[in-house]
Amino acid sequence: MAHASGAHIPVSPADEATPRLLSAVPLVVDLDDTLVRTDLLIESILSILRTSPWRLLSLPFWMARGTAWLKQQTAARTSLDVSILPWNTQLIEYLASQRAQGRSLILATASDERLARQVADHLGLFDAVFASNGADNLSGDSKRDLLVRRFGDRGFDYAADGGGLRHSDLAIWASARRSILVNPARSVSAEATRTSTVERIFGKQKPPAALWLNPLRPAHWLKNLLVLVPVLAAQRVPVDGLLLKSLLAFVAFGCCASSGYLFNDLIDLDADRHHPHKRLRPFAAGDLPLSYALGMIPLLLLLGCLLGMLASPALFAVLLLYFLMSALYTLRIKKLVILDVLFLAGLYTVRILAGSAATGIWPSHWLLAFSTFLFFSLALVKRYGELVVMRQANGNSAAARAYQLSDGELLAAMGVASGYLAVLVMALYIATEKAHTLYSTRQLLWLECPLLLYWISFVWLTAHRGHMPDDPVVFAIGDRTSRILIVLMLIAALAAV
Repeated sequence: MAHASGAHIPVSPADEATPRLLSAVPLVVDLDDTLVRTDLLIESILSILRTSPWRLLSLPFWMARGTAWLKQQTAARTSLDVSILPWNTQLIEYLASQRAQGRSLILATASDERLARQVADHLGLFDAVFASNGADNLSGDSKRDLLVRRFGDRGFDYAADGGGLRHSDLAIWASARRSILVNPARSVSAEATRTSTVERIFGKQKPPAALWLNPLRPAHWLKNLLVLVPVLAAQRVPVDGLLLKSLLAFVAFGCCASSGYLFNDLIDLDADRHHPHKRLRPFAAGDLPLSYALGMIPLLLLLGCLLGMLASPALFAVLLLYFLMSALYTLRIKKLVILDVLFLAGLYTVRILAGSAATGIWPSHWLLAFSTFLFFSLALVKRYGELVVMRQANGNSAAARAYQLSDGELLAAMGVASGYLAVLVMALYIATEKAHTLYSTRQLLWLECPLLLYWISFVWLTAHRGHMPDDPVVFAIGDRTSRILIVLMLIAALAAV
């Protein structure tokens, strides 16, 4: 079949049923950011990064042969579960009602035909599928020419979002009988209304500022207060601007950590969409474009490293170490039992090392031992809590990461023991000469031990009851009992000075 682009565009067998297609003006529907609230090319690349990251070395060579070839090669190496994609349910309900009235529906997309057919097969709504085929990228003018040749000028209606930054759908709407706008930008909506007959707008409110900040996890920045530990533990806050350097390290580490969180969210899209709570995260739910994360990751990392250089070259090195550890954890380590929680504990400890790198005050072996056991316990709480939540959702078949439901008791035993060992390390430290030198009334430090025992036991009991969210540190910040215990521990430490 000849087309305006001069290339063969694959169609489904139903496309040959011309009597039905011509019985009414067909409704042509775009796919990316229209039928689904995401971009399938980016999803495909992320899928490759998740499963076979070395294949991304071929991306420049695929791109050199054109966008259509890039899409075909990524789609061929991608295994997307289309059933969990963030669908535009309001639009799909409208399409189902149109089909029930006997109207022909056409899926026309710049995505590769392999992915387009998976989507069409899953929904079972479309009579034909037009898509990029490895040689021709069915976008903008190419898509418009095909539709005009197939159905005639003003012989079809077209539903789309506007075509991203290039607004490539505007030309198609100008050749359509009527336009249906799906979550359009304000400028797109105004231009489409001026150049075409807009039948309907499926819109959503502009994401509030808080939603754009959500993936950066500002609440998790409080974990970065660990960079203040070296200068506070050494009681050298007013010395030589060390506190200012620690605060600079706090901001720098926060930027790098947020960059890592964004990277983690992109890699975890599939896993988050299967999770009863994480499926509501902005990228997994399609509330924010994936391109936002792709732009912010290098920007935040660069900003964090520049701030780190202002404090000290050593801090710059620690920040890079943290991001590399975080990326390695996201791509591989999180799938390996036990090693994943050791890595999580290490990422907490690196925060303390960042404070040391900024100030030149390196932690004692007592502090390192205490943090190792405490953070290992908190990392195990995170995994155990995920198991309990998944058990509530999936019953006895539940699993979390590489852990099975039957692993829960062992994780709890290791985690509680590790937490109590942290208390033991603190008790042994209180009896040392170093503690006697730093604290004039070190006897008051003994209050830390029962308070910490209480908090560790409380956290594990909360996780056992299924009330532990994704991160135990964030839980502690929002939990009334934990806040009271933390304040009491701070008062005891200050009183002992």
